[in-house]
Amino acid sequence: MYELIKQEGTARRAAFHTVHGTVQTPAFQNVATCGAIKGALSANDLKEIGCQVMLCNTYHLHVRPGDDLVYDMGGLHRFTRWDGPILTDSGGFQVFSLAGLRKIKEEGVTFHSHVDGRKIFMGPEESMRIQSHLGSTIAMAFDECVENPAPYQYAKDSCARTYRWLVRCKNEMHRLNNLETTINPHQMLFGINQGCTFDDLRIEHMKQIADLDLDGYAIGGLAVGEPKEEMYRVISAIEPYMPKNKIRYLMGVGTPGNIIESVYRGVDLFDCVMPSRNARHGHLFTWNGIININNQKYERDDTPIDPVCQCPTCRSFSKAYIRHLFKAKEMLAMRLCVMHNLWFYNHLMEEIRLALDEDLFTQFHNKYVDLLDTRI
Repeated sequence: MYELIKQEGTARRAAFHTVHGTVQTPAFQNVATCGAIKGALSANDLKEIGCQVMLCNTYHLHVRPGDDLVYDMGGLHRFTRWDGPILTDSGGFQVFSLAGLRKIKEEGVTFHSHVDGRKIFMGPEESMRIQSHLGSTIAMAFDECVENPAPYQYAKDSCARTYRWLVRCKNEMHRLNNLETTINPHQMLFGINQGCTFDDLRIEHMKQIADLDLDGYAIGGLAVGEPKEEMYRVISAIEPYMPKNKIRYLMGVGTPGNIIESVYRGVDLFDCVMPSRNARHGHLFTWNGIININNQKYERDDTPIDPVCQCPTCRSFSKAYIRHLFKAKEMLAMRLCVMHNLWFYNHLMEEIRLALDEDLFTQFHNKYVDLLDTRI
């Protein structure tokens, strides 16, 4: 259940209540593709860095270790030892990202596994069954993510197919949640808005899926290469048509500036691999901008990554030491940096929520929207 606490312009401050706990929004989901954050972080680490929601990848877990195994182990919560909310994506993004390995039909999509080449079929029903096996808090509907730019007619046809798939997802989830053997009979379903960067397709599709009265609504098919201004325009175009009493999730976004701009436009929930991926290469977020810890100027720098940061890394280690770990190719370098970047993202959201609580979000937006994305 989505509980709207207050608004400042279009920006929303809320609480999202789930069977696995309440999420204070706006919030960032930490991406644990295969049930773990890349960079050697465990569920216990996620608690320490302020994570509220863990996101796992349906396709990857279906391929390995297999959703049947996860089900037999008691579901993702017992398997990973994370007891907070978990969102599983649907596998639909792989329709986009594995373009050379799949074939789309009305029934669903045939994949060739990126691991061993075996043929996999996934449609709306299969995606719901896999996610039910995983036992996540939130399941994403199975959709087609179309590349930008795309021909208008193809985008229109894809929206229609995604809607038909969504109806099938809803019906199958209802069936699964009523089975005695289901791990999480309170599993939620989020629908996904598509339509590329065509405002009319986006708006019409949003109206259609809003009528299905789902638990939440996501904006998909953005942050896939189009200019950020296009993304912001699309969000602003569809915001008036998104249900006011449901949580809104912008998939795969993004930089700190992207997040601040999107909160400004009414988005509640985010996910992105950027903070962990960048950290593994030494690119670190701070309240003064982005630094590259590999730069020689940090060779003898005895200060923390960010002097105002209270993450476990900044409380204990210097830039010089972390730079040394990267140069020595020590795994600890990645772990320390991933912890810092995810702490930064989770505490960025905390500061956004505080600014909204105090009616200061516009000032916060103006101060940080460009600064945090600036490379030092």
